[in-house]
Amino acid sequence: MTDLSAIKEHDDVIGADGIHVGTVDHVEGDRIKLTKKDSGQGEHEGHHHYISSGLVATIHEGVVRLSANADVAITLEEEADGS
Repeated sequence: MTDLSAIKEHDDVIGADGIHVGTVDHVEGDRIKLTKKDSGQGEHEGHHHYISSGLVATIHEGVVRLSANADVAITLEEEADGS
């Protein structure tokens, strides 16, 4: 189980392939809420999105590395309601 308390605001979230997925806004429950600035694409751009903590492989020095490549992780994001 990943220690989500190690995830901090503005940490980078990257895929297993090293490609940027987003920036941490904060942790809500067992999910990482990404900032609006760089989460989502197309019609989903400018909305908060969530990444499940189950995708987190490591957390080290301001970088949250996921176990999935960025292109796969993006398809698994959940859009926040009303934001």
